[in-house]
Amino acid sequence: MTLTTTHLVALLPLILVCATAIAVMLGIAWRRHHAATVLVTAIGLNLALLSLLVVWQVTPIETPLLVVDGLTIFATALILVSALACTTLGHAYLEHYTGPAEEFYLLLLCSAAGGMVLAASQHLATLFFGLELLSMPLYGMLAYAFHERRSLEAGIKYLILSAAATAFLLFGMALLYSQTGRLDLAGLASGFAEDNAWALAGAGMMLVALGFKLSIVPFHLWAPDVYEGGPGPAATFLASVSKIAAFIILLRLVVVSPAFQGEWLQETLVVLALATMLVGNLLALTQSNLKRLLAYSSIAHFGYLMVALVVSDGLAKETAGVYLITYVVTVLAAFGVITVLSSPYGGADAAALHHYRGLFWRRPYLTAVLTITMLSLAGIPFTAGFIGKFYIVALGVEAERWWLVGGIIVGSAIGLYYYLRVMVTLFLVEAGMRRRDAPHDWGVRAGGVVVMGLALLVLLLGVYPAPMIEWVRVLAATSIG
Repeated sequence: MTLTTTHLVALLPLILVCATAIAVMLGIAWRRHHAATVLVTAIGLNLALLSLLVVWQVTPIETPLLVVDGLTIFATALILVSALACTTLGHAYLEHYTGPAEEFYLLLLCSAAGGMVLAASQHLATLFFGLELLSMPLYGMLAYAFHERRSLEAGIKYLILSAAATAFLLFGMALLYSQTGRLDLAGLASGFAEDNAWALAGAGMMLVALGFKLSIVPFHLWAPDVYEGGPGPAATFLASVSKIAAFIILLRLVVVSPAFQGEWLQETLVVLALATMLVGNLLALTQSNLKRLLAYSSIAHFGYLMVALVVSDGLAKETAGVYLITYVVTVLAAFGVITVLSSPYGGADAAALHHYRGLFWRRPYLTAVLTITMLSLAGIPFTAGFIGKFYIVALGVEAERWWLVGGIIVGSAIGLYYYLRVMVTLFLVEAGMRRRDAPHDWGVRAGGVVVMGLALLVLLLGVYPAPMIEWVRVLAATSIG
């Protein structure tokens, strides 16, 4: 096909992110300067975010490998916002890092570009390329604080298990190709029969690979160790950008390809969703480390989100969009508090719950931010999390998936306990235990401003969600499939 100006405009955000990565790489080669690297990264991400306003005017656009539609714009916006938040948080975190800090932003930009490619994929080749470009820089980001044993362990664990997931993905793609002779997602329909065991096996293997990226039970065992060991900004990136891109491509596969719509796979998704909701919440009950608790919480939340995959029609896209926005804003704020409290880097992050004991009496505004995020993750009214959970429950009720609705209710009830436990810890009187404090001027630093802004957004979306809902509805209507 001929590449036109319209195609280039549609790919402008991806082009800008890649150009920023090249600029950062050349800057590192010329002269290392941490603040300048952060500034160039932030400018590039902001320009890519602004370019979405232009891209919106030309969508939907299809090429043989990529599609730029409403779903792509939605995912790209969330990825860029999350990457921008991680960049800002990373500046203060790596300010006193003893090793070279600039490469972290190069890895972040490359991984963000991979997430954008993955979310826009409509061909198995770009799906694989995007997933690997998303994952490979993450190995380095998670092991960036290599002086710490846990950080190195996190990077190695993610590397090994991600390689295993890639093997499943490639084998699944090979089986689907052998049965259909096509690699584009829409073309997988040709030659597909619902009783074709090989095609179902291929779809199942791809589901395993993407389930690993989303840490769906039983592919979740890596998540708490990796979240705990990775540096704060890297764990934040993993909890947001990686999850957004993997879920969007899985949603495309389920909606577009009949290989993922068979009754057997649908029932498998129901079982996985229920197991993910309950196991994630139950394992979070025993955690005394906030990073590990948030890892299990993330597992449970993607169990709730799998309801949209099971239903996959009607309001599924809109529901998935609303839930992803509320989840991402909340989890960025939660991990942002951990990163602010751990900045500048001085060894292990402030992740143990005893570090937060009595935080209210030392840093009341930071305590307010963490309290708001815990309430939102629990789905309490007047927070963003309530709106997302309401949409998911409504979708399950509309589709009469009563087992899933019951799982959401039971999981939410269990989750309420451990979220409240974190909040109570914040207000307990300091009992001579080791504590960690954010700098006195954290609120006027860039990372602190981002964290407080995210907390306000959590409240705003909970009180006045109409603009968010309307935006997601418009984008869902312009998505292909």
